[in-house]
Amino acid sequence: MERYRIRRLRGVLLALTTAGGLLLTGCGGGDGDHSSADNSTYPSGRPAPGYANGGGSTGGTGGTGEQKNGDDADSDSESREFAPAPDYLSTFALDVDTASYGYARRTLSEGRLPDPSTVRPEEFVNSFRQDYDRPDGNGFSVTVDGARTDREDWSLVRVGLATRPTTDLGERPPAALTFVIDISGSMAEPGRLDLAKSSLGVMTNRLRDDDSVALVTFSDEAETVLPMTRLGGNRDEVHDAIATLEPTDSTNLGAGVETGYETAVEGMREGATNRVVLVSDALANTGDTDADTILERIASERREHGITLFGVGVGSDYGDALMERLADKGDGHTAYVSTEDDAREVFCEDLPRNIDLTARDAKAQIAFDPATVSDFRLIGYDNRQVADEDFRDDSVDGGETGPGHTVTALYAVHTRPGTEGHLATASVRWLDPDSRAPHEESGRVETGALQDSVWSASPRFQVTATAAYFADALRLGDDRWSALPAAPSLHDLEEHAEDLARETEDGEVSQLAETIGRARGLMAERY
Repeated sequence: MERYRIRRLRGVLLALTTAGGLLLTGCGGGDGDHSSADNSTYPSGRPAPGYANGGGSTGGTGGTGEQKNGDDADSDSESREFAPAPDYLSTFALDVDTASYGYARRTLSEGRLPDPSTVRPEEFVNSFRQDYDRPDGNGFSVTVDGARTDREDWSLVRVGLATRPTTDLGERPPAALTFVIDISGSMAEPGRLDLAKSSLGVMTNRLRDDDSVALVTFSDEAETVLPMTRLGGNRDEVHDAIATLEPTDSTNLGAGVETGYETAVEGMREGATNRVVLVSDALANTGDTDADTILERIASERREHGITLFGVGVGSDYGDALMERLADKGDGHTAYVSTEDDAREVFCEDLPRNIDLTARDAKAQIAFDPATVSDFRLIGYDNRQVADEDFRDDSVDGGETGPGHTVTALYAVHTRPGTEGHLATASVRWLDPDSRAPHEESGRVETGALQDSVWSASPRFQVTATAAYFADALRLGDDRWSALPAAPSLHDLEEHAEDLARETEDGEVSQLAETIGRARGLMAERY
């Protein structure tokens, strides 16, 4: 069991959650025997690190518990054991980001393993198509299913939230989009500014005549290149402004964000979706580089004017953490582009169709039944946790979603031996994007509905599990200690992905198999 030893995880775990809090997802693609778990041990057969109360629940504190680091954390994690969770609730704000997976693919394609701190499992999972039913109107459908793992009494439970299908672009409200483009020297690298310019040009042709576009650039200073301009009759003017974009000096991200929001406010249109789109490698190196100051600017504009932020990351060196924080604070989401196909999908497909918001401040809460569940933990969503008591507090920030979105939360669940019946109920609460009226929808799952094996469940469930296990492995490297029970080796995981690619005929799943193969080779060299 040497390969499953718990080693010091400096730089890998971003934070420990509350005493009853959600466990930050770890990674490990272990490929040997696993000792069986009981009510007091983690899937690896060891006590769970950072847990005084087990359960994976937020415990009504929203993940604000004590954080330990250094040697104290190491020794403490070795000695703790699970105790019953205080409330069996898990609450988080919805998140549709996918940048973490895109950046990992780019890094691996260049022959490097991604920094574990940039690996967010929920963004790996949410990068793939799902098989959930969709609602007819605004709001969400709720799907809850699960499958047992090879580890005794441990299962994976999938909570799926889906919005209505993407409508015809002619049916959505008009858009007022302020593009804030990084033209610093680092953007001269192929696959950065050149990619953004070509994609913006195509997108300009695809937007409607009643949509509006503004362009702000920033390097050492920020400048409004094009004020908010209605596209009808002015497309040539927009194309000319895009053509002038050239890389220059350093990266004053703070100035770019501030000028971008000022331009967006000046060009606000009633009845339109007003959004700032930040395109950058997020490597702030001059001017205001303090993240909190930049974030506060975004938060105040969001509260006062309802302008959301969409962050598009580029570059082999990329400020992932800052871009994610900016998007979270701006009630938006992030994506990462490294190829022409990526850029066209983000700028020409995702952005235009998701201009139409279907839900604001959306939060999910999953209630596990203590009669059948002894322990659970949410995989990912580390910085999206919400206090349990704030689930129905509509003044507490949640996540924004548009048509065609799916949000998946994967849980590792330990059931009490021999018990049957109700396992969990998942609820989602959101505000109508126009009236701000609150709505809720729920779904539930019984122990009898669990599939016998993860690898005999539906193909899309298996894709979800494969993406999560892969993120898990990247996050912990050779430590082989997993937040997910019965983690396959990367070799087995690659084979699962190849089989699923053939079964689903999905090019993105085929790409996942190739990416796992690259990671397997790099890990073999390193470890």
